[in-house]
Amino acid sequence: MLHYAVVFFLIALAAALFGFTGIAASAAGIAQILFVVFLVLAVATFLFNLLRGRP
Repeated sequence: MLHYAVVFFLIALAAALFGFTGIAASAAGIAQILFVVFLVLAVATFLFNLLRGRP
């Protein structure tokens, strides 16, 4: 999921470079949402494994 966030971020940068502001804004929004979802899932997985006693 982090990979997809980076890909959408790069699409946003390329679109902004060429002046496609609508595409850049939507790609940046998607990248931001995917990054937040990744962070939530990563923290949840860390806490779940910590509570189960796995290293």
